[in-house]
Amino acid sequence: MTDRTESKIHVDAPASDVISVVADVAAYPEWANGIKSAEVLEADTEGRPAQARFRVEAGPIRDTYVVGYVWHDDEVSWSLVSAEVFTALDGSYTFAPAAGGTEVSYRLTVDLSMPMIGLLKRKAERAVVDTALKDLKRRVEGER
Repeated sequence: MTDRTESKIHVDAPASDVISVVADVAAYPEWANGIKSAEVLEADTEGRPAQARFRVEAGPIRDTYVVGYVWHDDEVSWSLVSAEVFTALDGSYTFAPAAGGTEVSYRLTVDLSMPMIGLLKRKAERAVVDTALKDLKRRVEGER
């Protein structure tokens, strides 16, 4: 059974700005740590990614994977479609209005085909979530 890692961050921008950055998958290599390439494979009727391919190099983890997205007004979630190393890569961003900006919550479940001690896996997941939130905040606030 896989566990989920969660964290939150306050971004000094409206939710629409944060969602725009999250939806701009092709730009991820410019700001998202470990993402070496990203491309939208399919878009939904509103032009947001419905399926995207990523190449990641983060420490010992190197993989090319595809995720499928589901978009709502205040949340985007994704699930793993295919990969070589990942056996689970499911997550979500939730966007909630907060004083002076948006509270962004990030949830992530990761599992790998390679064996990894549970404690190390949790520590790695926590680092991924925290880095992703900080990178997202920096990108959104830097574009304003």
